[in-house]
Amino acid sequence: MTKRGLPHPEHLRLGQVLSGVRTQLLHEQVALLNAYPQTGPRAFPAKQVEVAIEALDAARRALENAVFEEHPEVVKVHDYFPQEEHRAEVVVPDKPGSSASRVRFGS
Repeated sequence: MTKRGLPHPEHLRLGQVLSGVRTQLLHEQVALLNAYPQTGPRAFPAKQVEVAIEALDAARRALENAVFEEHPEVVKVHDYFPQEEHRAEVVVPDKPGSSASRVRFGS
């Protein structure tokens, strides 16, 4: 049995989520680069976050190809690379170690 892939609305939702996650990861990578040396063993976490961002981008490009194949009649260029206002919002704890009170990233 051949699988059909995702419906177009699910591709849109996934593109928004993955874009929001990428934005948050980039923010965290910059924080790490500002806090730790950029070489040596203490640079490892920031480099691993960079690897995660690259892997996320590769997945988004592959999914973008898939949506163009699956839904050529409705797909748009920005389905997996939406403008900032169309990215999902990632919530972070208001205080470190807390999850009861959350705020929008960048607030």
